[in-house]
Amino acid sequence: MEYMDGGTLNDVITEVHMSEDHVATISRECLQGLDFLHSNHVMHRDVKSLNILHKTDGSVKLADFGLSAQLIPEQNRRSSVIGTAWWMAPEVVKGRPYGPKVDIRSFGIVGVEIVEQEVPYVNKSPLSAQFLIATKGTPELQQPKLLSPSLRDFLSCCLQTDEARRWSAKELLQHPFVTSAKPKASLVPLIITVNKWKELTRMGQSL
Repeated sequence: MEYMDGGTLNDVITEVHMSEDHVATISRECLQGLDFLHSNHVMHRDVKSLNILHKTDGSVKLADFGLSAQLIPEQNRRSSVIGTAWWMAPEVVKGRPYGPKVDIRSFGIVGVEIVEQEVPYVNKSPLSAQFLIATKGTPELQQPKLLSPSLRDFLSCCLQTDEARRWSAKELLQHPFVTSAKPKASLVPLIITVNKWKELTRMGQSL
């Protein structure tokens, strides 16, 4: 994989509040990656903002496939409780057989993380977060009225507790929120701004 000089999505979330246009573009780029993986019967199983990388040309890529799983016809479901607690799907937490849509649920949590600048249950321990995911299902948005109906619907399609009702990556690529996304080059000013801010912060710490 080439060097991604724009850092992680987590860096961006930490430093700036992104517009819905930015969210739509990042969503399209990530969903294209997930659709490719799922079409080849691969589950990532650790989709989170730290594993989404940027390049200063606006490129967005999924990274860290250490927990990924290759599915085969004889074993097209898994039941291992694996991943990073706060981004896990309910079916993973409960140890039930699951398929590629666990990645969609995780990406939905990334969406919430972007718009609220923190992941749900961030102040809870991993075990407490897993318990809340298992019992509460879909996390509630803190300020839903600040989001457009299109974005709220997109997140709802990603975050369905029932795996059967959760949209696939291919379906989400046709969602109006995603089809309205701007070219990836629209992310360049955002990424450059964040990189400059990080550099200034490092210089300040070294003084």
